[in-house]
Amino acid sequence: MSEAPSIDDRAAAELRGFGTAGIVAILVVLAGALVGGWAAGALVLFWAYRSRTPWRDLGLARPRSWILTAMSGLLFGGALKLFTKSVVLPLLGVGPINQAFHYLVGNTAALPGLIFFILVSAAVGEELFYRGYLFERLGRLWGPSVPARVAIVTLSAILFGLAHLSGQGRDGTVQAVITGAVFGAIYAATGQLWLVMFAHAGFDLTAVAIIYFDLETRVAHWFIH
Repeated sequence: MSEAPSIDDRAAAELRGFGTAGIVAILVVLAGALVGGWAAGALVLFWAYRSRTPWRDLGLARPRSWILTAMSGLLFGGALKLFTKSVVLPLLGVGPINQAFHYLVGNTAALPGLIFFILVSAAVGEELFYRGYLFERLGRLWGPSVPARVAIVTLSAILFGLAHLSGQGRDGTVQAVITGAVFGAIYAATGQLWLVMFAHAGFDLTAVAIIYFDLETRVAHWFIH
């Protein structure tokens, strides 16, 4: 005869499910997302630990090459930022200056704190929540079909954009929806969250460099005047 599941086993199964415990866990993680990416990321990791969810289900499987993953992610993220800034946003009528972060122009003192925030809260925390966690939860609900994946990418991108509304306004929200869709599509296709984390870091670090060196207007007018 097989042994009955232990209390811990039952609790883990309930946290992975969509009953009362599972829904409460989702609400707690969502509340963390309202606080910030760092809080959401920490709660996602705690949920994964308590629910015994394998790291690979959150896209955290060990990549074949850390160096290749890091370099390709950083380079892609930087290129995506330059393309978005010089082509996509001007076509959408977004102004060249990011007013929310314009204080960074030549502001060396602000760089260490912001870079730490980018690496911990944005690249890691936000990706754990908006890609790893949401894709895992919604994937269990909606299944692995192509329409379901498209819906998950779309919904996660919209939520990612809305998270930037209060701090960066309409223009920042537009950019976040676009990048969220791109990152979501990459994650849906590869299942590699590390790659997306590095891409997110490359995107944000390139954005900071453009602002710091006061190159926003120049980059925005590379192709469209």
